[in-house]
Amino acid sequence: MAQITLIEGVTMALARAMEEDPSVVVLGEDVGVNGGVFRATAGLHQRFGDNRVIDTPLAEVMIAGTTVGMATQGMKPVAEAQFCGFTMPMIDHIMCHAGRMRNRTRGRLSCPMVLRFPSGGGIHAPEHHSESPEALFAHMPGLRVVIPSSPSRAYGLLLAAIRDPDPVIFMEPKRIYRWQKEEVVDDGEELPLDVCYTLRDGNDLTLVTWGAMVKETMQAADQLESQGVSVEVIDVATISPLDMDTIIESVERTGRCVIVQEAPKHCGVASEIAAGLADAGIWHLHAPVKRVCGYDAIMPLYRNEMKYMPSAKRIVHAAQQVLEVS
Repeated sequence: MAQITLIEGVTMALARAMEEDPSVVVLGEDVGVNGGVFRATAGLHQRFGDNRVIDTPLAEVMIAGTTVGMATQGMKPVAEAQFCGFTMPMIDHIMCHAGRMRNRTRGRLSCPMVLRFPSGGGIHAPEHHSESPEALFAHMPGLRVVIPSSPSRAYGLLLAAIRDPDPVIFMEPKRIYRWQKEEVVDDGEELPLDVCYTLRDGNDLTLVTWGAMVKETMQAADQLESQGVSVEVIDVATISPLDMDTIIESVERTGRCVIVQEAPKHCGVASEIAAGLADAGIWHLHAPVKRVCGYDAIMPLYRNEMKYMPSAKRIVHAAQQVLEVS
């Protein structure tokens, strides 16, 4: 059993899927010979060749359109956008074609494609490299939006995404690509999509998060536990469709909730979760729901980058405010 990082979990899943299914192909900028800007596709070109690991021109619109076409004609393409900001030119094909193909053709055609890309800040990158656009994609009907937060979930969720008969947006939090290692068996076992994962059980407070923010949220949970607070931590994992049942069940037990997201606060996924709790969990809440988010501003350059992103200190402060309400 190998000890691997999150990025290595992505590579392992891609290799497993390609080995099992000859219709799975990988395409994108520098994914072949160079193995990807973050090395997510390292070794795949040597193993599977030019026809299945395809280096494309620097043309995101072409990558997206080609991917949709391949998916509707019996292939299972996994496209890579080098950085999250580079997905903006792809949105026409993703929203207007990939997400609507099954509906448009009354089920005659499906679009089993994956668009995967590194997202989020924290690596001192320039603009167009550090966004967290999960709410944007989650608002597009017909798409699944998945964000892993550990090596094992990167492996299992990516396999499930590749095998899904409909389009999946697979956002990889690059700040934690090499943050931790886990033992992951390369057994081809996928993890279920559309469900939250409970990372820690607790009775006093529910912390809800996803992606790279799992790191700071777990640190905050440790600090709160040292203060005698029993904390439950939930990793949303699939942003759309959203598993509100698991979150509501947790809040039924704890009565308090803090939601953590790296993206800006306004119109974010945290707002959707808070609205879901107001709609279906209001009678279980002993205090207002708090959101700890990035600021409603463009991600700053590296000197101020970490001041923008939610910290364990900010999460603990929000939790203490919620716990003070009797």
